[in-house]
Amino acid sequence: MGIYWPSRRTPTNNPKALVLDMGGVLIDSEALHKSTKRQALRSAGIEVDETVFSRYIGRSDRVMITDVAKIHGLSEDGIEAILAEKDRLYALGQRDLRPVRGAIDFVYWAYRKYRLAIATSATAQNRKCALASLGMTSLFEVAIDSSFIVHPKPSPEVFEKAIARMEMAPSDCWIIEDALNGVAAAREVPCFTVALTTSFGESELLRAGADVVVDQFNEIQTLLREACA
Repeated sequence: MGIYWPSRRTPTNNPKALVLDMGGVLIDSEALHKSTKRQALRSAGIEVDETVFSRYIGRSDRVMITDVAKIHGLSEDGIEAILAEKDRLYALGQRDLRPVRGAIDFVYWAYRKYRLAIATSATAQNRKCALASLGMTSLFEVAIDSSFIVHPKPSPEVFEKAIARMEMAPSDCWIIEDALNGVAAAREVPCFTVALTTSFGESELLRAGADVVVDQFNEIQTLLREACA
């Protein structure tokens, strides 16, 4: 447990909005994403090892499945069939997803103090189901998912659109991420970026450009209180 600073830059004083990733930040979804992508690819005769999955943490299903399927010579129709199968399998397992520890309490606390947005690589269906299962749908005034963007993370587009929808300046926002591609995207906005160690370690997240790395949500509350003091 700890707060890790790279001495890169200080937080924005009195941030007005928080922009959160979803998978790995609010919900512990990576294992389900991995298993359902593996099954969907296997249905097309494709086996994928762990190193491939690790490279695509924080990136959209479409990006990973398209890249892998093209290596194996699949057509566009074949790629769409794999994506549809992955979505079907994920929907079946989504009811068993659990929140990241401390996420629900943090969001309810933050809702009383800040404007909140979701910026995720998930599909619209997965985003809606996840927020509904956590009872958080009404807490986020803006929710941007893969259906709103052309360029997925590490492009900053998803964050830029969330911030623009709130009519905020990047300097007034903090981004909360867990994945290397997400951190890289956040740095391009640029916003003050807090990274949780739910998917990657402290050193990897700092190298990706996180301004500060934390192990738990209560440490983000501490940072926010200090920034607003």
